[in-house]
Amino acid sequence: MTKSIDADAILTAAEPLVHQHAPEMQAYGHITSMPIALSENARKDSVENLNQLLADTITLRDLYKKHHWQVAGPTFYQLHLLFDKHYDEQNELVDAIAERIQLLGGVSVAMAPDVAEMTLIPRPPKGREEVPVQISRLLHAHEIVLKESRAMARLAAKSGDDGSNDLIVSDVIRRNELQVWFVAEHVVKVSLTHAK
Repeated sequence: MTKSIDADAILTAAEPLVHQHAPEMQAYGHITSMPIALSENARKDSVENLNQLLADTITLRDLYKKHHWQVAGPTFYQLHLLFDKHYDEQNELVDAIAERIQLLGGVSVAMAPDVAEMTLIPRPPKGREEVPVQISRLLHAHEIVLKESRAMARLAAKSGDDGSNDLIVSDVIRRNELQVWFVAEHVVKVSLTHAK
């Protein structure tokens, strides 16, 4: 016995299902159970801390892109490339932090308005600023991230969350410290033409 093929059904099945709505699968702030041998309280604390770190890392990343686009002056080329390199490195950290939050059973902050609400990094003006001001903003943002990272790493270690501690120490702290060094050297006052 052969089945007849309904041409209208085939056309309808190939159409995308758009404008779908459903309740959230998991509310922000709610922790799902994950079999990773870590208590719910430890996971909840780490998720909360990591979301703060994520919001600030997203902000720092975007600050690098803003300055990459708006840098000017005799060091334009070098800083244009450096800021873009640091943007890419911060973007890697954003992904690693967000994935760690999900792994712990949490929900990662993701949208710009939510990040803007949460970040501890002061908002820069929309306009263009001189290079020393851009660098000062970046160094201040790094300092905020590093200060909270060190505190969060200690809390994660204390609660037995070795994975979060390792991510924060090995990736976030070390990457930010290195970037501080590369950026700070651009505002050291030295003569370009003769030694003192």
